[in-house]
Amino acid sequence: MEISATHNQRIAKMVFASVYPMYIAKVEKKGRTKEELDQVVKWLTGFGKTKLQGLINKKVTFETFFQNATLNTNAHLITGVICGYRIEEIKDPLTKKVRYLDKLVDELAKGKTMDKILRR
Repeated sequence: MEISATHNQRIAKMVFASVYPMYIAKVEKKGRTKEELDQVVKWLTGFGKTKLQGLINKKVTFETFFQNATLNTNAHLITGVICGYRIEEIKDPLTKKVRYLDKLVDELAKGKTMDKILRR
């Protein structure tokens, strides 16, 4: 399935702070915690609690969010299908990073162990 340039731009301009509460709700609904979610975000982006909260407070877009991130060197190990797209086939670098995060949140909500989620 090909992702359009319009789709990529829409993702780039989404405000991370508007999506983060949905991530929290998704994982808490399945018995996981905000702390576990933050651990997953830190693994992928390098953002500790203070930096993450600062980006949320500034209401940065996903584009700015990932421009400030130091992507984990093992992020390429995140594979599979999320939102109908195979992650390995996504060509736009930003959209791929956002889908990496979506996949990690999905794995957390599905009850995978942290060792598997964090590709240890």
